[in-house]
Amino acid sequence: QVQLVESGGGLVQPGGSLRLSCAASGSAFSIYAMGWYRQAPGKQRELVAQISRGGLTTNYADSVKGRFTISRDNAKNTMYLQMSSLKPEDTAVYYCNRVFMSLPWGQGTQVTVSA
Repeated sequence: QVQLVESGGGLVQPGGSLRLSCAASGSAFSIYAMGWYRQAPGKQRELVAQISRGGLTTNYADSVKGRFTISRDNAKNTMYLQMSSLKPEDTAVYYCNRVFMSLPWGQGTQVTVSA
């Protein structure tokens, strides 16, 4: 069973930066497009960034475009989300998963942006 483990969240002031990591077990990581999702309290989970299998194509939600950068290292079965210029509205639990054929969701990692 492939498992996804997110890490790197924390409390940061507005304007600050964080780097999230997503570690995937199993050998099939590189054949799937992957995404970072977030869910704020009382809101539905949303896809904020996605990356193609080889990492050459990325897409972002308008709300994070220009501030977040998604990347992946298929040799390490790991995906990253570099977040900068963070805003209070970025506060959420962040999850990683495949873009299609989702795996069971992991625990996520909490990101709180507050002064």
